[in-house]
Amino acid sequence: MNTYYPDGQRPDTHSKVMGYLLWIFGFTGSHRFYYGKPVTGTIWFFTLGLLGIGWLIDLFLIPSMDEQADMRFSDGPTDYSVAWILLTFLGVFGLHRMYQGKWITGIIYLLTGGLFFLGILYDFWTLNDQISEKNARRR
Repeated sequence: MNTYYPDGQRPDTHSKVMGYLLWIFGFTGSHRFYYGKPVTGTIWFFTLGLLGIGWLIDLFLIPSMDEQADMRFSDGPTDYSVAWILLTFLGVFGLHRMYQGKWITGIIYLLTGGLFFLGILYDFWTLNDQISEKNARRR
């Protein structure tokens, strides 16, 4: 988790701009996964954003989801937005894993199509935690 900051300002681990860009595809739950809400992200994926209603409501919830993610996850040199772009668009090639320095699993993903897509699903659920742990270890 993030450390205490005397000025009360927490680092901006997640981007509102990225959240809104993913919201465009929000009926797939991508913005919810990005902000560390895998359960509702999965629900949005299977229900097309709760038939579009939840997706529209999320337009107004993104600032609070961003703030919650900033408080929950550790900042550091590994950027959440870069990792999420790599996972979302190039996950089958393992580039998001290589970006985190996980070269062996990155190569395995490259050779197996994201470990037959099951690895990609796992990473959608856990990528924020993976990055947060890595950033916390670097302190």
